[in-house]
Amino acid sequence: MSRITRVSVVATSAVAALALAACSSSGGKQKDEGGGGGGGGVDTPEMTVAFITHAEPGDTFWDQVRAGAEDAAKKNNVKLEYTANPEGAGQSNLVQQATDKKVDGIAVTLAKPEAMKGNVEKAVAADIPVVALNAGMNDWKEMGALSFFGQDDELAGEAAGERLTEEKAGTTLCVIQEQGHVGLESRCKGVAATFDKSEKIYVKGTDTANVQSTITAKLQQDKDITHVLTLGAPFALIAQKSVDEAGSKAKVATFDLNDEALQQIKDGNIEWAVDQQPYVQGYQAVDSLWLRVNKGASVGGGEPSFTGPAFVDDKNVDLLLED
Repeated sequence: MSRITRVSVVATSAVAALALAACSSSGGKQKDEGGGGGGGGVDTPEMTVAFITHAEPGDTFWDQVRAGAEDAAKKNNVKLEYTANPEGAGQSNLVQQATDKKVDGIAVTLAKPEAMKGNVEKAVAADIPVVALNAGMNDWKEMGALSFFGQDDELAGEAAGERLTEEKAGTTLCVIQEQGHVGLESRCKGVAATFDKSEKIYVKGTDTANVQSTITAKLQQDKDITHVLTLGAPFALIAQKSVDEAGSKAKVATFDLNDEALQQIKDGNIEWAVDQQPYVQGYQAVDSLWLRVNKGASVGGGEPSFTGPAFVDDKNVDLLLED
């Protein structure tokens, strides 16, 4: 089966779960840092899971990941200790701290695998089960993680590139908001593999003004740009402002979703989004650690457990907006 054929297979299966994931994650309230879990629906002893991501402050994508993790923690009588650091070294230190605390399991993202490798391997060597999610699909197994929950970012990029080709798009900006993030680079690489008019640009994702001004300047410089493809929902919303500021007619599409982006798709201001179901990633990561500790089970059979990609557009967005 070709990579592009697999896109269709994965997208079809993922769409079936989109509404459940969206309803479960919408409006989810974050607990205080380090909180969550306990009092679950099982009679197994409480276990502690360290859930460690590379989330940037204020990125609403991670609210959905965390909501899924917290729901699984409640169900499974898990004390969830959520921490995040966007810097590879900082995130790696969080893994080391969790290992020193002798937690029962670690769920971790691997956006910067070189920085993470040493301390993830130390956790595994200490007999702490580790699962990966969201980023690091090509690296988790080498580090000794049990499972991976997420999408093949290059495959998702290929799907986006195919769609751009079908739509006869012109020059398209693929906007990377964090240099060195392997998943984001893979998305743009995939786009370029199936669409021959893509151009990467880098912005500083933690600086909204920089994101907007960089995209605006590029749109003013190149009038042939017909699409801006962002790699996160908050950046699609910023890109809309850039399009207006530049007086451009470029269309905006994105990877990943939040509630505002869903409404923008509904209103016709964002063309489509490639969704990877972040709620499901968080939920499955915690659930799989409970299974490992309490049942000796593993999920995925040594292969990634895909949660995407799936397209969300004006044809199916109403399903996700339902409460």
